[in-house]
Amino acid sequence: MPAIGFVRQPPKGRTMGGWIVPEWALCVLASEEVVEGMPFITCHMSISLDGFVAGPDQSADNPLGIDGRKLHDWHLNDPKHPVDEAFTQRLLGPRGAYIMGRNMFGPVRGGWGDSDWRGWWGPEPPYHAPVFVLTHHLHDPIDMEGGTTFYFVDGFETALAEAAKHADDRPIDIAGGASAVRQALQARCLNELVLDIVPVVLRDGERIFDDVPEFHAEAVEAATSPLATHIVYKIP
Repeated sequence: MPAIGFVRQPPKGRTMGGWIVPEWALCVLASEEVVEGMPFITCHMSISLDGFVAGPDQSADNPLGIDGRKLHDWHLNDPKHPVDEAFTQRLLGPRGAYIMGRNMFGPVRGGWGDSDWRGWWGPEPPYHAPVFVLTHHLHDPIDMEGGTTFYFVDGFETALAEAAKHADDRPIDIAGGASAVRQALQARCLNELVLDIVPVVLRDGERIFDDVPEFHAEAVEAATSPLATHIVYKIP
């Protein structure tokens, strides 16, 4: 797999819808190697030019915050540019387990009380694997259609250990939100970080690199569309 820079009109690759798409943009993961007994750990996040992965004032009515939806136009809108389609398939590729923050799971704060919240995604979430939700307020597991079960655990290290048990050497995905990704970066457990850089300035919201004291990575893939620049970073 070649290491390349930014590409506007890739000269080689297959033609899709009149666009030339580089073959390397169609892969599922940069690697699925087992590192020191831990399954491969990846994270795929959309991010603004000024470094925000969600807008301010997140709520039940506006889960991505003010203007946060703009970060996801590249994979939520149809029709998609072929490069965006390739990275959408990568985003939705099969995983062994997921870790997400409680704010990503839903809008309920504090104790669960009598809430019957079961996630934003309807009866069949797109994960089809165990999902470990970080929370200080424990909750019974929630079984969903399609193989997704939400487990509620206290602490990132506990979530990572449980995800590794369930992943069966398949990749673990740090699904978000910003706090969960920051904890993964602080723990230096990621093998891969995929950033979809969107030409939007949010000016406020949630960031993933705050309070991350050290970060080293190598850009191994890049592809562009009018809506996003997709960069795959290998993390040693």
